[in-house]
Amino acid sequence: MIYVHIPFCRSFCTYCDFYSEVAPRCQKTEDAARQTVLFESFADALSKEAVARSEEISDEVDTLYIGGGTPSVLPLSTFARLLDVFRSRGHGGPYDEFTIEVNPEDIVEKGRAYAEGLLELGVNRISMGVQSFDDDILRFMNRRHDAAAARVAYGILEDAGFENISIDLIFGLPQLSDAVWRDTLKRTLDISSKGVLPKHVSSYQLSVEPGSALAGLVERGLWTEASEDLCRGQYDILCDVLGGAGYHHYEISNFALPGYEARHNSAYWKHVPYLGLGPGAHSLAVSDSGKPVRRWNAQDLHAYVADPLSVSEGEELTEGQVVLERVMLGLRTSEGLAEEYLLRHCDATRLEQHLSSGDIVRTSFGTLRIPESRFFVSDAIISSLV
Repeated sequence: MIYVHIPFCRSFCTYCDFYSEVAPRCQKTEDAARQTVLFESFADALSKEAVARSEEISDEVDTLYIGGGTPSVLPLSTFARLLDVFRSRGHGGPYDEFTIEVNPEDIVEKGRAYAEGLLELGVNRISMGVQSFDDDILRFMNRRHDAAAARVAYGILEDAGFENISIDLIFGLPQLSDAVWRDTLKRTLDISSKGVLPKHVSSYQLSVEPGSALAGLVERGLWTEASEDLCRGQYDILCDVLGGAGYHHYEISNFALPGYEARHNSAYWKHVPYLGLGPGAHSLAVSDSGKPVRRWNAQDLHAYVADPLSVSEGEELTEGQVVLERVMLGLRTSEGLAEEYLLRHCDATRLEQHLSSGDIVRTSFGTLRIPESRFFVSDAIISSLV
């Protein structure tokens, strides 16, 4: 199970705090040449780290996820080179699931040949950041595409042969009306020119992250967060519309047609070990003594390019940290957690109270979960247990 972080974006979205460096579209030949050298230097460093840490790759879940940042700003050759490294170490696929994140404008710009190239490399799942089908909201988010481009990009991916495409959406903006939100969901379900539903939808409530441009707007009094009532109402609309269309709500923010639940992300929620490569990437491993260890790379592209093996830090997780993470992650899912595990590690009185109130329910396969009707307040439920 491998995650690769690509630290490049053409521009920064208003809300984003993920680590990335600007890699603008170059108009001058000399600028394009410098950017190519930067991409190649990054590929060199990524390959070096992958070779050095290949023994950390767990085959428990055989997936590769390339995220960011914006992976689709990179040429196909960068991905091909990385896959050659994995192949040389015995982990080159074909993977059960190979996901890459893309932005619509990159797919429109690079066209069908780029999409077909991804498919030829073994990518079998696309995660596309649409976020909204309202052009005013897209401009507020500083997204580079408009609603029309998102539909065009989806068509290019479909025509190239991709079947498993996930759409990312954002709700919970004060300027997002319920009517516009319903229209966004309708246009999401109607995005295919072939008349088929997207296999997966991820939808997140907008949050103000420290260091983001949005946080700056809030600090200057230029923007106010949406009310909890508005966010709750839009989350209920999300659940109602996607549930009515046949999607399985398998995690608080994730919906899939049956059989298309994300294997890679689902493994995260089960605390499966994984290798994270690239600046800012995190990993979860098991030490020789059997203890879980978290590692992370510094969010510093230039230090990473200079020596990718010098930017890593780590810590051995305590039993308390492991319990906290497993409960927090497991109760975000429709599968939930084993009742015995929760009774052993959580406040039994609070757990019984939540069972009595319906905040937590027993499933038909012997676990405890938070029902969909309580997902929106899951943080409060979980925090009362651990």
